[in-house]
Amino acid sequence: MPRGQASSVSTREKPRVDAVVVSDKDNGRHRRSAYLLLGLLIVFLHGSWSVYRMQFANLPLPLDAEQAGKRGFSEASALKHVKYLTGLGPHPVGSDSLDLAVQYVYAEAEKIKKTAHPDVDVQLELFHTDIGANRLAGGLFKGKTILYSDLKHVILRFVPKYLPEAEENLILVSSHIDTVFTTGGAGDCSSCVGVMLELARGVAQWAHGFKSGVLFLFNTGEEEGLVGAHSFITQHHWRNSVRFAVDLEAMGIGGKSTLFQGTHQWALESFATVAKYPSAQIAIQDIFNSGAINSATDFQIYLEVAGLPGLDFAYTDMTSVYHTKNDKIEHLKPGSLQHNGENMLAFLLHAASSQKFMEDAHEAKQESVEQKKAIFFDILGKYMVVYPQRLATMFHNSIIFHSLVILGMSLLMGRCSVLVSLGISCLSIILTLIFSIFLPVVVAFALPHICPFPISFVANQWLVIGLFGSPALLGAFIGQHIGFILLKKHIEQVYSRTKPGLTGNKMDYIVGLEAERWIFKSGFLQWLIVLIFGTYFKVGASYIALIWLVSPAFAYGLMEATLSPLRSPKNLKVVTLVLALAVPVVSSAGLVIRMVDVMVGTIVRADRNPGGLPGWLGNVVVAVAIAIVVSFMFVYLLSYVHISGAKRALLFVLCASFGLAIALVSSGIVPAFTEDISRTVNVVHVVDTTRMNDGSTEPLSYVSLFSHTPGKLTQELMDLRGEEFSCGRNMTIDFATFTMMYGCRSYKRSNTGWSKSEVPMLHVESDYATDDARRTIVSIDTKSSTRWSLAINKQEIDDFTIHVDSNKLVHLGGKREVDGWHTIRFAGGKSSPTKFELTLFWSSNGTHASAKETKAENFSPLVKLRTDVNRVTPMVETVLEKLPRWSTPFGKSTSPYTLAFLTALPINI
Repeated sequence: MPRGQASSVSTREKPRVDAVVVSDKDNGRHRRSAYLLLGLLIVFLHGSWSVYRMQFANLPLPLDAEQAGKRGFSEASALKHVKYLTGLGPHPVGSDSLDLAVQYVYAEAEKIKKTAHPDVDVQLELFHTDIGANRLAGGLFKGKTILYSDLKHVILRFVPKYLPEAEENLILVSSHIDTVFTTGGAGDCSSCVGVMLELARGVAQWAHGFKSGVLFLFNTGEEEGLVGAHSFITQHHWRNSVRFAVDLEAMGIGGKSTLFQGTHQWALESFATVAKYPSAQIAIQDIFNSGAINSATDFQIYLEVAGLPGLDFAYTDMTSVYHTKNDKIEHLKPGSLQHNGENMLAFLLHAASSQKFMEDAHEAKQESVEQKKAIFFDILGKYMVVYPQRLATMFHNSIIFHSLVILGMSLLMGRCSVLVSLGISCLSIILTLIFSIFLPVVVAFALPHICPFPISFVANQWLVIGLFGSPALLGAFIGQHIGFILLKKHIEQVYSRTKPGLTGNKMDYIVGLEAERWIFKSGFLQWLIVLIFGTYFKVGASYIALIWLVSPAFAYGLMEATLSPLRSPKNLKVVTLVLALAVPVVSSAGLVIRMVDVMVGTIVRADRNPGGLPGWLGNVVVAVAIAIVVSFMFVYLLSYVHISGAKRALLFVLCASFGLAIALVSSGIVPAFTEDISRTVNVVHVVDTTRMNDGSTEPLSYVSLFSHTPGKLTQELMDLRGEEFSCGRNMTIDFATFTMMYGCRSYKRSNTGWSKSEVPMLHVESDYATDDARRTIVSIDTKSSTRWSLAINKQEIDDFTIHVDSNKLVHLGGKREVDGWHTIRFAGGKSSPTKFELTLFWSSNGTHASAKETKAENFSPLVKLRTDVNRVTPMVETVLEKLPRWSTPFGKSTSPYTLAFLTALPINI
């Protein structure tokens, strides 16, 4: 905060009225015109959009094989691999298409091996995994045990022939071949596999000069709980030679591959030094680590299980198509693979040729990750900034300290009047935020009642500008204007005592100018508070608050602050605003737009347990996020409006923008979903055998319909007339324990497409009590299914073990729960075991209920099992064909395939 900011309302003395007195004509002449301020608003918005386009949409030109040469990277060559893999259709774990995909990758790796430089030792393996268990405790894996078997990975290693020690110092480059069952996975992650194959071709010509080896891991099983990476890092004989890990991922399809997770400063600096088109954002890492993005990548395995330093990259364009049929090659933007490939090739050549890089990697295992954390971000996709977290904390604390000192000096100089003005400025910040949030939230609640879909803007994301941005900006102005009026009243009271010569219009004008300055400076206080909290909680993206504080404060101090307490205030200069916002817009506007884009895209799959979220919640989340962005980023610009002639024009523009957006979404002129950006709708044929434990002889068979997109299935049912679906919250299904809380169900033609021989079995082999505890041994037979989910009631069961062929797979201890259940998930290849032995150790506080008590009081089951079969039954096929084109199935590791069998054991076993 520049000194002299409160001098004109100081009460230490009563100075004479400034010699330069503003006349009534000057008053009108100095009022800013509506055209000027609307022009500034347009420049601000257009500048922000231009920064976004330059930072995230400016891709390099694709190169063909001839242009790239023998040692370069060719997008055209990488694209051939992507086309083949996506042409196989969905290739989940255990499918024939995944076997074909693995065979293709292996065959291409053999070609690379044959054409490698003669001084490069190339080792190629098809690694077949043993059965294993992934016991990660955090994030998505809380309360879960992930089992796997019969996975196949392609592993390609390059080391210089005449440097044998390079074999013990490997840089791992990893991605996954498998997809979820709903998509061919052009983005997630056939694009990554294509890039890796082309990278391997280039590395094969360079590796003779390396100081370290490079290992490419094409794994399977990532989509089933990161089990591919886990199996390699716990079972393969090269695992102990890996010193550094690079993971390639996708949360959408195409665009720039952004570095969003990094462990150590030296690794980040190495990438920043050589990357041709750097794209890196620590803000995404902050959000990812906070759990706001409910996802995980193989990087978590390399970091937590192996303790490796590394970097994690992901595509983030079109996140709305993630894990749906629309993740297809037509949406892969030209230049996407070239951007990723050229950056990664340059990094690998630098890292593998550097002795210091490997020395740093060795030291990293002995160091605390916290001590070596760094802040990283790119500027316009051209430059990458990296500096230590400790330096950031020191610098932030210095800025905070000096800001508080300047604020304290201002309070001492101005005494009571400045304190009151400061308090009103704080109130203005609060009112701005409250009103900015209130108006768009009202709209968010209203949209489900006036639009065909609760969420009506996913396919046309620009609609959020009118739907939420306009009300947020109007609310921010209203809140700030209330603060402006209160400031005017206070300053007028002070001036009436200290400057009795000012009266009438002159007084009103001068007071308005002083209030305008206080409103502008309230932005300093707002961002200072954000910086304090961000620094305290070690938020990497706190640099954004620093920039939005320092740059405007510097511009104000340079252009506006005065040293004389006798001078009357003047209009804030337009150049002050331009200088204040130039650096903040360039450094953060693109990132803000990208984060809003990603947030809107993820709404189509926000309801992880379908029906668990109210239909309006997605709207509210987007509305609040946009309101916070508007109230913080427009604080300086809005301060120029209060004594201008632009208030009515601003009101008209915002209302017109809002009215147009409402008209478009409510009338259906602009569709909520399209064939390319669809609503997620899953169709599952359920065979429920839990009733058979109650004496029923026949399973209950039906087709279930549910959506991960918040809202009811009313529009979909219009296309399913005659299929006898009924919907409601009484259709709850626990897919052990992925729970459908709202959905639709039809019993029509549901007895075909499956057989009783596929029904899984839970059989109690023994149940006995000892002096220590009660034990129950249950045999599990999943029949033909090699993908299943088992939930164990932790209110009754204290612990458990699982044996496979007399080998203990899951040991005692370390079992956490979520909502009273511990979930075991299994996924594997065709040769995976289907028979398991589960030993349950009862809790001393368990109910041990009798059959009569269980029936009377409706106790929860003891164990629940779901087995999946990747088959489309006749009724499911009919429903899928009739569903509207703007709907698509969504796949994830916890959701069932199109045919699912349910069974359970009651507590009274």
